[in-house]
Amino acid sequence: MLRIVHVTDAGLKPKASFQHNVGQKITNGLIRNGHFVSCFSDRDVARAQSILGRPYGIHATNKAFKEFCNHIEPDLLLLGHADMIWPKTIEQLRKSIPSMKIVQWTDDLMLDQGAYKRLISKCGLVDASLVNNAGEILEGIAKNTRSQVGYLPVPVDFSLEKGKNHEKNLPFDLFCSVGKASDTRYVCGKNWLPVDLIQHLEQYIPSLSSIFLGIRNQSTLIGKKYQDALESANIGLNLSRRNDCYLYSSDRISHICGNGMAVLVDRATGFNDIFQEDEFAFFSTMEELVAQLKQLKNEPDYRKAIAASGRKRYHDLFNERIIANYIIEVAFGNLNPKDYCWPTLAQ
Repeated sequence: MLRIVHVTDAGLKPKASFQHNVGQKITNGLIRNGHFVSCFSDRDVARAQSILGRPYGIHATNKAFKEFCNHIEPDLLLLGHADMIWPKTIEQLRKSIPSMKIVQWTDDLMLDQGAYKRLISKCGLVDASLVNNAGEILEGIAKNTRSQVGYLPVPVDFSLEKGKNHEKNLPFDLFCSVGKASDTRYVCGKNWLPVDLIQHLEQYIPSLSSIFLGIRNQSTLIGKKYQDALESANIGLNLSRRNDCYLYSSDRISHICGNGMAVLVDRATGFNDIFQEDEFAFFSTMEELVAQLKQLKNEPDYRKAIAASGRKRYHDLFNERIIANYIIEVAFGNLNPKDYCWPTLAQ
């Protein structure tokens, strides 16, 4: 059993109470694998340290974090989007707890310069950095740091993604959710505003019934309402900001697949290297996307078979306990890449 401190957003503010977040799943997996995990929500602590807001509480947060870690003396420190924790704080903890391993992880797209800079700022201080991007992006990060860099799949957790849409015929054909409707999505080699993409699909499938979150003035949802929305549709369009970065997806892919929707995903993501054509509904062109969507909509048995197969394989490969164990193996140098179907550490 390991003692682990996990820095991850607990989401104490109502708008951040997002129960499906990757940090929650990693914590669940670590605990279910028998480890002791104590979470530190750096953003919430910073917010609580000053009536003027989070930026003014950073100094006190770093002091509290050092005391927190020095009391626990963790075997492993996990940094998940730990933006409030200064690099110099990590250096000081290295000295006070020399046996401690440190791994940072992120599910952000590394083409985002802000996310990239935040990751790089701590790369030289940690034993490994795990990111939700593979291929050239991962190799580029590895060239800029001496520490290990690897790919981190988005985990699924059936205690959170508990829907069984693959067993039902539900009110909506299609589920699609985006964080910001004003941000374009790179799909099939072209930038689309989400609303334009949806209108294009509706033009060819007028009878399509859909639930959209963050599109057409529809609010994004959190907590139970978000889970209820996920459980109301037969098909999920996986729409990340970029759909041409190898093995990158927003964490929404686990929400869609884990709840038993048939997953529509751009073939340019490279997920067809892991999943078969009878597990995910892949497309390379808008014409193929329309054709796949029509077939999934009009043939319920076909849709259910795709959804069931994809859900099972995603869970078999990427469930929270497997991902948690992978992180441990990376941290302590016990990783055998042959045990995993995804590219692990960049060479």
